[in-house]
Amino acid sequence: QVQLVESGGGLVQAGGSLRLSCAASGRSFSLYRMGWFRETPGKEREFLGAVSWSNGVTSYADSVKSRFTISRDKSAITMYLQMNSLKPEDPAVYYCAAKAYGGGDYSNVGSYDSWGQGTQVTVSS
Repeated sequence: QVQLVESGGGLVQAGGSLRLSCAASGRSFSLYRMGWFRETPGKEREFLGAVSWSNGVTSYADSVKSRFTISRDKSAITMYLQMNSLKPEDPAVYYCAAKAYGGGDYSNVGSYDSWGQGTQVTVSS
């Protein structure tokens, strides 16, 4: 199994930027896809975007694709989420996830095998 550790969360002013990192370890040779999700109290975990580990192709939710960018560093086995123009509705716990081998819907929570512990993002107005 792949272990994931997120970092980079914190407090930022509305309109500001923040970059989250997700470092993978363990059976990282099996990585097929990694994704970012966020969760707020009382709501389902929301898909933000995903990246194909082999070729770096990304997919995004419509709600964030103009502001958020996913990248990955294969040598560091790390995925990033660059968040720009943060809004008051963006505060949440942000999670990264990993899918080993192939298959599954990249936007579906259930298709991922491993999850990080989450990192809190707070936006002040």
